[in-house]
Amino acid sequence: MSVMRTYGRQRPVGGFELWSWLFMRISGLLLVFLAVGHVLIMHVVDEGVDRVNFAFVQLRWQSMFWRTWDWMMLWLALVHGINGLRVVVMDYVRPPGVRLALNVFFSALGFALFLLGTVVVFTFDPSAWPSP
Repeated sequence: MSVMRTYGRQRPVGGFELWSWLFMRISGLLLVFLAVGHVLIMHVVDEGVDRVNFAFVQLRWQSMFWRTWDWMMLWLALVHGINGLRVVVMDYVRPPGVRLALNVFFSALGFALFLLGTVVVFTFDPSAWPSP
């Protein structure tokens, strides 16, 4: 007699959970690309981390490409992380009221951080600061 054991969560069959599952895989791959690119550009290329200061960010954020890059990294990291927290809460928190409260709290916190980060990325005016 053979007993089949399954470990961890099974892949969802459809609905929101399937899309959430797919998003985690796709966003994880995109985040690897964005984060590795960020680390290489900010900490390895040229003089490395020694050249990163306000003037460097000021110059870098004159380009909409780099603002979009940083915003995409912010957006994907927040949504990926909040979705991961949602899965952890669903797996380990049993009382439905506590589960709902934690999911609402984490979602609201993620949304607030997303708004704050978006405001910073897209309203920063490099020309408003004196050049060093």
